[in-house]
Formats: sequence, C-alpha cells, structure tokens
Amino acid sequence: MGAASVAAGAFGAHGLKSMLEASGQAANWETASRYALVHAMTLLATGLFAALPGAKHLSGVLAGAAVCFGVGTVIFSGCLWILAVTGIRVLGAVVPIGGGLLIAGWLLLALGGARLADDSGVGSGH
Repeated sequence: MGAASVAAGAFGAHGLKSMLEASGQAANWETASRYALVHAMTLLATGLFAALPGAKHLSGVLAGAAVCFGVGTVIFSGCLWILAVTGIRVLGAVVPIGGGLLIAGWLLLALGGARLADDSGVGSGH
C-alpha cells in the first residue's frame, strides 16, 4: 500500500498533472495519495503494536483495526483516484464509506491502546 501510494502520488504529480489540473481533480488525487500513505504507515504501526509483549489478547481488536484501515483505504483512496481520472461523480458518494472505516480503524486502535495501558497499569499510579 505504501509503494502504491507513492507511485500514485508521483504519477498524479507528473504523468497526470495537466489532465488533473484541467479537470479540477488535482486536489482529489493528492488527498487520495496522502491518505493511502498515512494509512499504509498506520497498518505497519498496528502490526508492530500487535507484536508487543502483552498485546496478544488484543489481537481481535487490532485485527479489526487493520481490516478497517485496509478496506477503508481501498474504498476511500481508490474511489477518489477513479473519480479524479474518470469524473464518475457517483463515486463521491462512496468515498465516505471508506472514511467511516478509517475512523473505525482509529477508534479500534485507540481502544487497543487503552486496554493495553489498563492492563499494564500505565497512568494508574501502579
């Protein structure tokens, strides 16, 4: 996902620049590429979090976060990329589904972090 987002960003900035600017879609392409890159790094961090000692019992929550990040990114960024190139406006109605999944992923990741902190006594004065 990280490689795809960098490649898409570069392709949009160079290969598609004039077309995206002429159609007013350059911002959509850039947003799609940025969100894909951020969530590629977030997926990596989620995997590292899952590997922490004491995080084994959080595997379900963290797997849910990872699925939300992966599917959410494909829907959010994928629809924006396709919209930017084709102008198919109906995809604009699908993008928020991806955004909702990304938000759910962040909430699940926060829940996992809170549970790990509770289990380890971090911040509780123990």
